[in-house]
Amino acid sequence: MLGTALAGCGDMGRFQAAATPPTVAMPKPKPAVAQTPATEKEHERILASYGGTYDDPRLESLVSKTVDRLVAASDRPDQGYKVTILNSGAVNAFALPNGQLYVTRGLLALASDTSELSSVLSHEMAHVLSKHAAMREDQARQAAIVTRVVTDMSNDPDLTALALAKTKLTMASFSRKQEFEADGIGVSISAKAHFDPYGAARFLSAMERNAELKAGKSSLDPRAQDFTSSHPATPERVQNAQTIARQYTAPEGAERDRETYLAAIDNLVYGEDPSEGCVRGRRFLHPKLGFTFQAPDNFTLDNTAQAVIGVREGGAQAMRFDVVRVPAEQSLGDYLNSGWMEGVEKASTEDITINGFPAASAAAKGDQWQFKVYALRFGSDVYRFIFAARQKSTESERNARETVNSFRRLTLDEIQAARPLRIKVITVQPGDTVESLSHRMAGVDHPAERFRVLNGLDRTAQVKVRDRVKIVAD
Repeated sequence: MLGTALAGCGDMGRFQAAATPPTVAMPKPKPAVAQTPATEKEHERILASYGGTYDDPRLESLVSKTVDRLVAASDRPDQGYKVTILNSGAVNAFALPNGQLYVTRGLLALASDTSELSSVLSHEMAHVLSKHAAMREDQARQAAIVTRVVTDMSNDPDLTALALAKTKLTMASFSRKQEFEADGIGVSISAKAHFDPYGAARFLSAMERNAELKAGKSSLDPRAQDFTSSHPATPERVQNAQTIARQYTAPEGAERDRETYLAAIDNLVYGEDPSEGCVRGRRFLHPKLGFTFQAPDNFTLDNTAQAVIGVREGGAQAMRFDVVRVPAEQSLGDYLNSGWMEGVEKASTEDITINGFPAASAAAKGDQWQFKVYALRFGSDVYRFIFAARQKSTESERNARETVNSFRRLTLDEIQAARPLRIKVITVQPGDTVESLSHRMAGVDHPAERFRVLNGLDRTAQVKVRDRVKIVAD
């Protein structure tokens, strides 16, 4: 049978060769993104700061198709772009001068349709096309914005609670003029690609409302810095985007492409990814490594790329929790006195046990801060708690002791229960209201307002039967 089939193919080939071959337009190869050692280094730095890549073939396909459509409609179809989805709950997007674009899953969760996504991507493309990204990079270099590693915590006169975070990714902001210019070019590209040009105004409004919900929660983690940090969103920009959109009588077929978009983000991880450790209120838990601890009252915890940082209201007390390498043969007391931190009072060093785990503690003094430091051995790892207080007090001592004593192994049930929150797309049923649907939201603050923001609903809008809407579920 195999021989016959092959012979048949050969015969067909003979007849086709005799006919005039049809001219087939070969698809043009996509323009490549030029890589340099500098952009590769920056790419690695971004991945390390934003939780790595978020792998989801369906989402990647949607983003990639959207970019292809925008490139074809732009004035520079020869400029290559490569998009990376970042595994971060922050709402952010940015571009490197060579056309590498980054968008977080937090931003994808907030957008309500493909036209809103296209407005963000075309805005970032506009920064590349206008050379803004290159200008910003130069600015950052001139201002010597570099990663700061705090090694000598005790002798640093500038030490604040923020400096306890080991590194901070700093993106210099674009100027107001550059933002307005990128909005103009972005809306134009989106409209020419037959996306609804009003997507930009809608998404800028959603980001503004999302930022309002976050207000009051100061974050020390660069991953939590949102789009509005590096791209200031103002009512002016929303109005400007609407004015620009009006110039484009929406071309026939201008689309929001909502159904496709919602199908692609259904089941998207929302907020923190517990596999890398997560904060739930004052508790930090790491299901993969199998431990948990709880911060004191009035402390806000932040899970950064390098450490868990806690700051007490008012900033007079702070804590840092991280992992360090200590050789198995070195005692924890010796480690605390080994010189990694200056000002350690050797006489205060004490070997202790915390919930069955070997540990050691010591006090240290700096000019501005008083420190209490603990090292704890859990399996083959050593974890370090550093507590800083402007002034040593009974309360600061108690806070340090209670936090360390709350460190324990997670139970199997707790590990299984620590699932990530996810976006679920559901259909509105008769009798459903914004209030009843928001009661189905899990693990979020201000559920009713959060539901409205996630679904692009203003403060008075109601849901309609058969609408497709997003909720956060565990």
